[in-house]
Amino acid sequence: MGVFLPRTTYAFGTPPPKILRELLQSQMDGSRGDSKPILLPCCYDGLSARLVARGGFEATFMTGFGVSGANGYPDTQLLSYDEMRRAANYVSEGLTSAASESKQHPIPCIADADTGYGNSLNVKRTLFGYGKAGMAGIMIEDQVQPKRCGHVAGKSVIGFDEAVMRVKAACDARDEYEEMYGEGTGPLVLARTDSLKTNGFEEAIKRCLAFREVGCDMTFLEAPQTVDQMKEYCNRVSGPKLANMLEFGSTPILPPEALGEIGYTMAAYPLTLLSASIKAMQQSLEFIKNGQPTDDMILSFAETKDVVGFTQYGDEEQRYSVD
Repeated sequence: MGVFLPRTTYAFGTPPPKILRELLQSQMDGSRGDSKPILLPCCYDGLSARLVARGGFEATFMTGFGVSGANGYPDTQLLSYDEMRRAANYVSEGLTSAASESKQHPIPCIADADTGYGNSLNVKRTLFGYGKAGMAGIMIEDQVQPKRCGHVAGKSVIGFDEAVMRVKAACDARDEYEEMYGEGTGPLVLARTDSLKTNGFEEAIKRCLAFREVGCDMTFLEAPQTVDQMKEYCNRVSGPKLANMLEFGSTPILPPEALGEIGYTMAAYPLTLLSASIKAMQQSLEFIKNGQPTDDMILSFAETKDVVGFTQYGDEEQRYSVD
C-alpha cells in the first residue's frame, strides 16, 4: 500500500526531482502543450496533499504558512527544521498514497525551507533532509531569522553576499546529494528574495540574477506590487519563475493565462486551501453552536472515508486476507 512505502522509494523508479525538472523543462520549451503556468495549489499535511493530487494537478507546494497554521502558529518560523521535515514526510506519504490509487507517479512537491534554519551548513542539512523525505525541490529565501510571511509587516533581509552564499550552499547540497544517490535525485532549488519591499525592485532583480549565477533552478521574486514589476522580472531573469497568487496579498491576482503570457512558469496558491478550510470549519462550528444541521456543509460519510483512504486500504487489506 502506497502510504507505507519508505520515503526513499520512488514509484516506478523515477525520483521526484527528476519529474519536477522534466515538468519545468516541458513548460519552458512548450512541449507541455499548455500556455498556462504549472498550477501549484499549496498543501500543508497528508490530507491536503492527497486532495491536490486527486484533483488532477501536476505538482504541489508545501507551504510554511500552512504547516505553521495547521499547528496553531503564525508563519514566523516558530516551527523548527525537524517539525517542517516531518510535515514533508506526511505530505510525501499523502502524495504517494494518492498515486497508488491512480497507478501514476506521485506528483512532485516543492517544500518551503524558510531560511534553511541556520547557517550555510544548516541549509545543506535541510536540503538533504527534505530530499530524504521525498521532496522534489526546496525553497530557500533571504530573510533574516526568524523569518515571516512575505506579505506581512516587519520582515527584513540579510545582506547581498550572505544571501548568495545561502543559495549557493543549497545548490552545492543538491549536487552533493546527486553524487551520493544518483542522477536526478537532488532536490531542485527555488531561490526566493524578499528584498523588493526592504531594498527596492532593482536590488530584488540583482539578487535573482545572482541566485541564477550560483546555480539555482528556479527563482521567486516575492510580493511584486504591480503588473509592470511582474513583467520586468520575467523579462530580465532567466529560467523558471514562480508567481505567488496570495488572495488579498500585495501582488495583483491574475488569471493563469495572463501569468503565462507574462512569462511565469509556475503559479502557487499558498493559502487558498488553508483559508477555505478555516472558513468552512468556522461556519460548521456556528451551525453546531446554534443547533442547526450541518448536512449541507459536509461530505457524506462514504465520501469522507474515500478521501482519507479507506477505499484504498480496504482493497489492499483484501489482497492479503487469509481465509
